[in-house]
Amino acid sequence: LPKRNRFFRWNLPSLHTPNMSKEVKDPEPTEPPGPAAADSASRQHRYASGQYFFEYLVVVSLKKTKDGSSYEPQITYQFPKRDGMARFQKEEEEKTLKAITLFCFPEGINWAPLTEYHSETFSFVLTEIDGSRRNGYCRRLLPGGKGARPPEAYCIISSVACFGLFSKIFDEVEKRRQISMAMIYPFMQKLREAPFPAPGNTVEIKSFIPESGTEIISLTRPLDSWLEHVNFNTLFGCLTDNEVLLVFAAAVLERRIVFIADELGTLSQVIHAVAALLYPFLWQHTMISIVPEILIDVVMAPTPYLLGVQKRLLDLVTDQSDLLVVDLSEDKKDTFIASVGDESSILPPKLQAEILEALSNRQKTSTVEEMNRVVSEAFLHFFVKTVGHYGSYVKYSRGGGQGVFEKRSFYKAIDSKTTRHFVKKFIQTQTFDLFIQEVEQQQPGPQQGEDWEQIKEVGGGQAASPIHTNSNQVLGT
Repeated sequence: LPKRNRFFRWNLPSLHTPNMSKEVKDPEPTEPPGPAAADSASRQHRYASGQYFFEYLVVVSLKKTKDGSSYEPQITYQFPKRDGMARFQKEEEEKTLKAITLFCFPEGINWAPLTEYHSETFSFVLTEIDGSRRNGYCRRLLPGGKGARPPEAYCIISSVACFGLFSKIFDEVEKRRQISMAMIYPFMQKLREAPFPAPGNTVEIKSFIPESGTEIISLTRPLDSWLEHVNFNTLFGCLTDNEVLLVFAAAVLERRIVFIADELGTLSQVIHAVAALLYPFLWQHTMISIVPEILIDVVMAPTPYLLGVQKRLLDLVTDQSDLLVVDLSEDKKDTFIASVGDESSILPPKLQAEILEALSNRQKTSTVEEMNRVVSEAFLHFFVKTVGHYGSYVKYSRGGGQGVFEKRSFYKAIDSKTTRHFVKKFIQTQTFDLFIQEVEQQQPGPQQGEDWEQIKEVGGGQAASPIHTNSNQVLGT
């Protein structure tokens, strides 16, 4: 299958980050000797299977350049150290470390010492050449000290997509950083040794803090695992329901969409939320929640993308044509700075009204979980109504083998002209094409032709369902 985010990944090796060849310094904590080889292999298997919370934690600090005229991000601490790697592994790690510094401080060298700085949390995605993804969670804060000083960033790299859980972990990291850098290591060691909980379960981490004694930190994984990386409140806090529909319509047809905001957390949360609206389909193209200034030329790519760009770089974006540029800022004059112009006519009018009606049922005071459930069901119901009958049009020969999707019969079976018009466009997208390719490769079973209404009944794809078998994996379970 075509690899996702090729444009972005191919550009990483050519990036130049000054002084990245310097040895990463380990400030205060000293790590104990590693476990026995057999235990190490067992731990590696646990991480590879997704049972570890994280791969590693790095601290990215802003250091003055040699001429003292500006700052540059450098990794000053890494836990655990990655020793004994083969040459190609070291090369891949070096690329990853370069990417981390860029995403933790996408502003580049535009920094000055500060006396006050409100910490912020955001996330990004690192996509490998084979299409696999790792998540970066970042907490930027002002380190302890007196006088003006630049902020620093703590970044956790993990195969797990669970923004809320890692935000809580960062709260603990920040609390310990205020005491001493050395206090972070034992907590992260305990966390790394703990098994990642199943959906709805809790893991408890014991951690000692001077003057406070031993604390027990409870980390609970949300029950709706495929939405645990998503908070729709941010999306609907920045856009009206009608505006969200226009963005959804453009995403469904795989258009180029740029989101503009000042806050990094807003950009990352909104982009992940928009991608989640497509469930059970997957966004198959470039997705960069925060575009570093040095990578701003990615907006020139002719292929579909979801990009988050800081507002100060807006002038470098709007000279492109055929874009949907969405301003998420509180002080915005217009939400859509640029658009193709037909976004309001992409979705069938009747189904648009049904989505809006479903969205109106949510309460502003509802929990994140309740908000996620209402929103996800509203958009899942849209796909049920438009393409939920796909299973009846995948035909298998008596001798077995791969199925064949009867595209023409599929969309001709739709009674509504407006719905049929939309479906004819949607089935030409890579999103639908890769979905149906996987369906064709599956063996026919009792669920293959069942209607998607059963998905809606179990709350958005939990339990057994005839949907994309890898949807939950990519969305974070």
